[in-house]
Amino acid sequence: MNYIVWMIIACEIAFWIAIIAGLVTRYLWKKEKAGLTLLAMTPVIDLILLLLAGFDLNRGAEATAAHGVAAIYIGSSIAFGKSMIAWADQRFQYYILKQQESKPQKRYGYQYARHYAKGWLRHILAFAIGAGLLAATIFIIGDAERTEALTGIIRVWGLVLGVDTLATISYFIWPRQRKA
Repeated sequence: MNYIVWMIIACEIAFWIAIIAGLVTRYLWKKEKAGLTLLAMTPVIDLILLLLAGFDLNRGAEATAAHGVAAIYIGSSIAFGKSMIAWADQRFQYYILKQQESKPQKRYGYQYARHYAKGWLRHILAFAIGAGLLAATIFIIGDAERTEALTGIIRVWGLVLGVDTLATISYFIWPRQRKA
């Protein structure tokens, strides 16, 4: 396994450690600013991963799917970061601190469709950022053979975005119903 795969694993672990440490610091130790600082480290971790992947490619490595994951992470972190932290924050308050007023809300019907559509818009933003970074990398390297994996990631991600688009539309046509 090349070092970039290990860096992805390390950055993913660091990402979740930063979130958990931020929530623990914020709620259990009552240090809101310190907790917010730890939570704000999540995009920095993804940026470090992106820089490491760029350095590896600049050294002459052939692009792999692992290199493309760095761009996906940074795009997703920017687009979904705030909502992911809010999601983790709410669940921490409910499941760990036992705050009943923080109980995660189940959505149905058009409320669910609108909520899903907001996530879809974030997905479009993540794709624009991530695919833009991948396209810039492909352009900078200027060797289609060395960057073939990155082009493939853009195609697959575009397909995933297309499926997500169909799912978003389907929730407006066939709204999610409560289970009987």
